[in-house]
Amino acid sequence: MSKIMDDKKKARQLFLNALMPLITVTFLTCTIFGLMSSKILEFYVKAHSSSLIEKFNGEASLGLEPCVVNLTNLANFTSETQDPDTLRILVRELVKTLPNCRGIYFASYDFTKGKGGLFVDSAGWEPPENFDVATRGWFKNAVARDGNMHFEDAYTDADTGKQIMTVSMLVKDSRNVKLGVVAVDIFADNLASITDVKVSENGTTSILDLDGRYLLTSDASKMGKDFLQGKKDLKISKTDWYDGSVQAYVSSKNYYAVGRIGKFPYYFAFEGPSSDFTSKVTRTIVLIEIVMFAFSFGCSVRLLQVIIKMRKDEKVLGLKIFDETQNLVVAAKENAATSQDQSAAVKEIVATMEDSNALSENISTKIKDVSKVAENSSVSVEKGVSSIEKNVEQLHAIFNANQQTISGMKDLSDRIESIWDIVTLINNVADQAKIIAFNAELEASSAGEAGKSFRIVANEIRRLSDSIIDGTKEIKDKITEIQHSSDSLILASESGTEKINAGYENAKDLKLQFESIKSSSEITATSAKDITDIIQQQTVASEQILIALKQISAGVENFTAATDNISSSAENLRTLADGLNSSMVSKDDKDKDK
Repeated sequence: MSKIMDDKKKARQLFLNALMPLITVTFLTCTIFGLMSSKILEFYVKAHSSSLIEKFNGEASLGLEPCVVNLTNLANFTSETQDPDTLRILVRELVKTLPNCRGIYFASYDFTKGKGGLFVDSAGWEPPENFDVATRGWFKNAVARDGNMHFEDAYTDADTGKQIMTVSMLVKDSRNVKLGVVAVDIFADNLASITDVKVSENGTTSILDLDGRYLLTSDASKMGKDFLQGKKDLKISKTDWYDGSVQAYVSSKNYYAVGRIGKFPYYFAFEGPSSDFTSKVTRTIVLIEIVMFAFSFGCSVRLLQVIIKMRKDEKVLGLKIFDETQNLVVAAKENAATSQDQSAAVKEIVATMEDSNALSENISTKIKDVSKVAENSSVSVEKGVSSIEKNVEQLHAIFNANQQTISGMKDLSDRIESIWDIVTLINNVADQAKIIAFNAELEASSAGEAGKSFRIVANEIRRLSDSIIDGTKEIKDKITEIQHSSDSLILASESGTEKINAGYENAKDLKLQFESIKSSSEITATSAKDITDIIQQQTVASEQILIALKQISAGVENFTAATDNISSSAENLRTLADGLNSSMVSKDDKDKDK
């Protein structure tokens, strides 16, 4: 029985917990709305009062403005002339255009002698003998204002019994000499009717003077009293309240508003209980609270139904969780075993990759050495090719020089052949000279003593001819020797040329072979370098694979640990599911007991 009571207590507590947040929201909403309502009320009172004041200003101006205008006209006329008959006619005509006035009049006064003079009234009223105009408030105040209009407080006329407001103004001539005072009595009926208008059901409307005293009001006990007197809830200074603009203030009990009547020295004043407005607002707030509370209660009931349904679903869900948890435990154990096997396999792969990485680094070192040797061989072959190219060039130069030598020797042989012609010519000349010398000697012999000298000359010529013949013979011999030597030299040069040419061809073949060796060396060096780069890339890739495998190994170890944790959590979850299932069964048993 105590368990049943506990279940009811829990259900009631659950219902209250669901209901309290909604009630709290409802209370806060209504509180905020209540605080805002005072600001809204103040704005409404000020706006409504402003519209009424504008309306009243128009009506008041229609009643007061003509009186003020005619009073000004009368003051201007009396400053020019004070003929009694003319003034009486004038005031009677002026009052005809002023239906809201009791009368308009002028009282002259000798300010130097201190006594009154002419008194002209539109109603024909004549003052008694003891009448002293200087004692009248409308007269004294107008003189004090020195040319500005004075608005006298309202009073009840003894003849008519109506409320009258007197407006007066001092009259001066062109030399600024005071002549008297003009005045007009205005019936306050048109303004009094305005006071019957109310801003709210229980509110009142009054007219105040510039000092804030009641001039016209529906409550006769307030006449002449200060509007602000006794209003402790109106927390505003007098200067701020009567600044000429429309003012409104709302307190918890009352509302107040004030506004000036055009250019006239009067104020409209409104006052009344705030309950005229707040009662409606309060009823609205209470209605909203009732609606929101009903909504909150309905939501709480619905929430309680949802919770009861959730409690029923918990039983089914608990059984499903228990079954799934058992499957999760088995799967977690299988994952743990598999992850351990994977961890061992990954460790073996990591060891193999480490050995492969070391082997790749060793191969890379060897290939770098081969690459350096190939680069050195390429450099040496390149130097050999350069040397052979220089030898080929030198052999080619020797070959060209030898060809030039052979050409010169052949040219020399041709010149020697031409020398033979010259020598033959010399021999012929010598033979002719010898013949001539012989003939001369014969002639000299026949001449006797006279030809003796001629004979000596002939002998000398013949001896010279013999010497020339002997010399040409020696020249022939020398030329023949030179010719034989030149021919031998040409043959030897041509044989050397053939050998040089053969050496040149061999050097060219050797150059081609060295160039082929150079190309092979360059290809070998490039290939070795490419192999080195590939092995380095393979080494880097192997290192990255090794790092990845180490991370995988660490991840597998973490996964193994996580699987163990999952297995433990699954065991705990199975225990919780078993407990939840048992709790649901016990709750069903309790419901059956009920």
